[in-house]
Amino acid sequence: MKVRLLQTDILWADVEQNIENAQRMIDEGEASDLYVLPEMWSTGFATMPAGIAEDEQSSLALQWMKQVASARGCAICGSLAVRVGDCYRNRHYFITPEATTCYDKRHLFAYGHENLHYTRGEKAVIAQWKGFRCLLQTCYDLRFPVFSRYGRAGEYDAIIYVANWPASRMSAWQILTQARAIENQAYVIAVNRCGNDPQTNYVGDSRIIDPVGRIMARIPNTDTGVLDLSVLQQMRQRFRVLDDRD
Repeated sequence: MKVRLLQTDILWADVEQNIENAQRMIDEGEASDLYVLPEMWSTGFATMPAGIAEDEQSSLALQWMKQVASARGCAICGSLAVRVGDCYRNRHYFITPEATTCYDKRHLFAYGHENLHYTRGEKAVIAQWKGFRCLLQTCYDLRFPVFSRYGRAGEYDAIIYVANWPASRMSAWQILTQARAIENQAYVIAVNRCGNDPQTNYVGDSRIIDPVGRIMARIPNTDTGVLDLSVLQQMRQRFRVLDDRD
């Protein structure tokens, strides 16, 4: 499965321009099976979503994601700040031509007051595409290994982290993305934004990591990697770490 990392410089609360920028990135790069956008890619990390988050039922960003999947015969994922009924969700969408899978961020970022305005999710979610089972995760979830532990909420082959991870804490991003791959014997696809928002700045460092912790792709060197399910299965059979997990 060919994966492209769409590391975007998100314009604050400008949904239409962020859609246009993401479309340009897709059009100008390699055709892929899966495109991965950052957390809240259409607005920036809006901890106070009133007046910024779109209603899920009429979301331009969500409609665009569905159009991309349908037109290209691909999958696309990333999180959006959306209003769902009478609450706000940081909702990670994984969209294929046939289906839409949603994961609501479980660990809301209390340090940035995200927990005061959003309703958290309660369960882990796995999406399927091209034979791969992908565990959907969002930003701060990266710090909580028990929630993403292989086998706890179902078996998977890859973990997808979408993030707005600030430059000041990049050492944690780099170490923990590799740790999640190693401890779960899974591919990790981790996409972070770049640029600035009203609170902080971001330097990206989006990456794809193989099940033994080696970096397969990393921006700015390359934004594309190929995941091989047979290689993963052979490695898990040969070195059976998961059989001894707690």
